[in-house]
Amino acid sequence: MTLIVALDDPECAELAAVGGKAVNLHAMRAAELPVPDGVVVTTDAYRLATAPLAPALEPLFEQMRAAEPHDLGLLAARVREYVGLIDLPAELVRTLDAAYVALGAGTTDTGSPDTATDVPVAVRSSATSEDLADASFAGQQDTYLNVVGADAVRDAVLACFASLWTQRAVAYRHTHGIDPADVSLAVVVQRMVDARAAGVMFTADPITGTRTHTVVDANHGLGESVVSGEVNPDHYVLDSATGTVLARRTGDKAVAVRARAGGGVERETPQVGGTLTDDVLDDAALRDLAALGSRAQALFGAPQDTEWALDTDGRAWLTQARPVTTLYPLVQRAAPPPAPGRRIFLCASLAQGLTRPITPLGREAFKLITGGGARFVGFDVPDVRRGAPAYAEAGQRVFGDITAAVRNPLGRRLAAVAFHYMEARSATALSRLDADPDFAPATGGTRLVDAARGAVRIARMFAASRLPVRAVIALRDPDAAFAGALAEIEALRGELALPADADPATRLDAVEQVLSQRAPVVMPGVAGYALPGFVCLALARHLLAGRADPGELQDVLRGVPHNVTTQMDLELWDLSRRVGPDPSVEDLGPFLGRWGDRAVAEIDLGLPRWREEPEHLLGALRNLARVEDESAGPRAQFERGERAGADAARRLLEAAGSPARRVVVGFALDRARRLVGLREAPKLGLITLLARAREQFLAIGAALAADGRLERADDVVFLDLFTLRDAIGGADPARVRRVVAANRADYDAELRRRHVPRLLLSDGTELEALPPVAGAAGAAPGSAAPDDPRVLVGSPASAGVVTATARVVTEPVGAQLEPGEILVAPSTDPGWTPLFLTAGGLVMEMGGSNSHGAVVAREYGIPAVVGLAHAATRLRTGQRITVDGSAGTVTPD
Repeated sequence: MTLIVALDDPECAELAAVGGKAVNLHAMRAAELPVPDGVVVTTDAYRLATAPLAPALEPLFEQMRAAEPHDLGLLAARVREYVGLIDLPAELVRTLDAAYVALGAGTTDTGSPDTATDVPVAVRSSATSEDLADASFAGQQDTYLNVVGADAVRDAVLACFASLWTQRAVAYRHTHGIDPADVSLAVVVQRMVDARAAGVMFTADPITGTRTHTVVDANHGLGESVVSGEVNPDHYVLDSATGTVLARRTGDKAVAVRARAGGGVERETPQVGGTLTDDVLDDAALRDLAALGSRAQALFGAPQDTEWALDTDGRAWLTQARPVTTLYPLVQRAAPPPAPGRRIFLCASLAQGLTRPITPLGREAFKLITGGGARFVGFDVPDVRRGAPAYAEAGQRVFGDITAAVRNPLGRRLAAVAFHYMEARSATALSRLDADPDFAPATGGTRLVDAARGAVRIARMFAASRLPVRAVIALRDPDAAFAGALAEIEALRGELALPADADPATRLDAVEQVLSQRAPVVMPGVAGYALPGFVCLALARHLLAGRADPGELQDVLRGVPHNVTTQMDLELWDLSRRVGPDPSVEDLGPFLGRWGDRAVAEIDLGLPRWREEPEHLLGALRNLARVEDESAGPRAQFERGERAGADAARRLLEAAGSPARRVVVGFALDRARRLVGLREAPKLGLITLLARAREQFLAIGAALAADGRLERADDVVFLDLFTLRDAIGGADPARVRRVVAANRADYDAELRRRHVPRLLLSDGTELEALPPVAGAAGAAPGSAAPDDPRVLVGSPASAGVVTATARVVTEPVGAQLEPGEILVAPSTDPGWTPLFLTAGGLVMEMGGSNSHGAVVAREYGIPAVVGLAHAATRLRTGQRITVDGSAGTVTPD
């Protein structure tokens, strides 16, 4: 059993022995980065010291495993009290005292005293679950600075042991699924730097995500004042490659922490010495720090959150490094970009209302669809299995490279208009590129060539999907358009009808062919029925400019017909009236026969369909059965919306003006009302095809499981197409199962991610995190209204005002919504809409006025606000809020 090791000892490379902080310090010293010398009290020492407590701690650990987060505080306090009262074993005391004396006897150039009995040291916790790539646990355990004397060092080590059980550390581990019995703690005892200045440095911007920037916060004295957040430090943003200062903000630095003679620290204020407001770092010191940060990042292969100190001679030291775990991963394109320079990516899965990651096989489906679609319109796609040239992924979500569209003047305008209606926050974020030369619209010959290529590709897509033919049908006869859309979707149910004895290779060939050749024309083809409705809506908006306010035009879209999702929800409501409060799976038979291909997060074919797991629908039916007042039910609300929409259309027609204008406006409003609801049909067509593909993949999985190549059939969704084909061909089963396990673990980790960017640059910059461009149109959604700091501003989606209790729901499966409560969600897709049937209002983090949630909310006549940033964290369940769907505001009581 090793109780103490030097930082330079090879054993310091073992996480289980010395914890994350010590491992990283060892690695930096081995790479000859300036890191003060020190020793580590190992996890063996912690286990030796706490072994007598095992009988008392295990029952507490068992309670922690089952506890709700709010119950962890008392349990953590009891464990910490036990650990803090132990006597350190005599063997550990002897070894620790000797190591401390040796530190003082060694040579040093940190500027600290150099005697064996009073060397000042920093005593830092180093947990085995700390400073990891996916969970930094920054600040969860304790650190003690300027510890002087062997007795003080022993006390600090014991205090660090106890800090493994602070409430914040226990809660953080509980959130990350780390078992309390699996953690232990080491302690770093490291020579103090006699610091004249110190602080923190991120080798990527932690706010914007930009990987080419280094961010430094600095104060006089020790870094404790910066790390603890008790001071406004000097703040610098540097170009990582050159060290050039790009931005500088001088803080008030109202306090500095200094080492006190004899041990401990003291706080100095401006009244003592009067020098705290001086700039902390000059440009030369900042360049040196940026260079050190770049070396640390290169060593660890990822952006680092470091702590640094400048000694009295001006030499920079690194005292800590950990991964920056909050950065969203960089986007990876399916193919190299066509030209150098930064690129911009849209999160396509988020635009479809999906915040969670997509399973590996679900992403493979999108590669096939986009690869086949790109090939249809003339792109060079050697292998459709790798996706379209613009296909990209990050964080297990699907992204698309929209750089070409943004650099095209017409494409940029169309993107801004589309975002305005479908995802308003993205429209605001896109405006942040207005002054960025890297994304300036093309000019001259390049612009003409791009326009010509775009026109040819659009023409090829129109020809393949017969979109113009469907648009003409829709304009002539909306009812025929709806019937045609339903017929085409029904025909898709027959796709991939393979014999029961088809072998896995045949099934995989068939799925790849259908998804790459059939799916790319299904959505634009069926969309051709809905597109004229939006064109007519835009025409009416133009003709009524100055004659009607936007809210009146929005009212026209209440209770619109021909929406398949609305039909589904109303059928579910009618079913709830028939089966009552105790539904069974048998009651769902006809409903699942028609709608069983749908699901929550349904664009991911890796997730079960309602037909496979109907429990969510049973819960929705039980929820609906609690609505006793028929007039408050969704069918009555929808009918009221129909009447309100028709009345709004009549009012607008009266305001149109001349007879000729009235004729055009009347036709436009009629077609808008009768065709906009068809916007849900293309997605239903896609979902129908994905469900057929899922059936085939599960059949393949069942065959592989029967042969022992997979543990169970649904493991197949954690394979990519290439590994799946290898498995079918007889690849080593153990290797295939390892791939499944690794992919499942990565997927489970991504499920914990709560923030997903809408628009992301190739250097990691999140557009929403950038400051708005001066003069850009529109206020940023989610900002506070200037006349009332309580008011949160999003985008208007469905008119009306409601005051009720909020219910925050991040996962709809199993969620209960009391009748009349306001649903607050990150986003929604059709799988969420059973919850809409009893909601009194809707607030979403995502979406625009024509996003899925907004359309359904209008049809049910419930007030809705969308595009409200971080709504699911800024609002809480049980809070009384007022939603004004016309103004786009949410006001907490």
